[in-house]
Amino acid sequence: MTLCFTWNIPAPGGGVAGEELCVGFDRDRAVRLLVLPAWFDEANKLRRFTLEVMRRLDGAGIDSLLPDLPGCNESLAPLVDQTLEGWREAAAAAAEALRATHVLAIRAGALLAPSALPGWHYAAQSGPKLLRGMLRARVIASRESGIAETSEGLGDEGRERGLVLGGWALGTAMIRALERAEPVPGPAQSAIPQSALGGAGLWLRAEPDHDAAQADRLAALILGGLAGDAP
Repeated sequence: MTLCFTWNIPAPGGGVAGEELCVGFDRDRAVRLLVLPAWFDEANKLRRFTLEVMRRLDGAGIDSLLPDLPGCNESLAPLVDQTLEGWREAAAAAAEALRATHVLAIRAGALLAPSALPGWHYAAQSGPKLLRGMLRARVIASRESGIAETSEGLGDEGRERGLVLGGWALGTAMIRALERAEPVPGPAQSAIPQSALGGAGLWLRAEPDHDAAQADRLAALILGGLAGDAP
């Protein structure tokens, strides 16, 4: 059964801890997988896929935990105030609070994976590629509305004042950090490319969708890794 509960996130400067939601399959088992999902529009397109992978791991005896980070999903924290480093600290805090033993980072979630945890980066996405895609989508939407914008001009604006991309308000610190952020797997973390699952990534589809075969394959690769097989 899928559970929804809260986890406590430390406040900066040692203030009162806040609360964020967490969705998970938590039966207090030995292996506890922290799941760091895709971001923004890709999060919407991969939401069911992510939960279906977690469901398969639950059936195989693995706990999996998908926490909200500040500014994400049901969080009350403003997204515009969030920074990449703050999200990394929140991911590390979630790993500790939820007693994670492993991590599965999906797409841009790989930018946040705590390096000390063993685990996997699935189809990791860099910050520059994420940002370029969001800028390109805004330019296209603006053109359809009769507004002339360029990716270069929007990038300059974002670095100076922040920017709304695809409905998500990103602050200057986040945009500046994404321009140079690259996923770096920790010493016990393996990369799982989309080619290992077969077919194109679900984030490329026009609407949110699901592929049971891809969910089966990703879960199988994780279980194989836990058993000592590659990856």
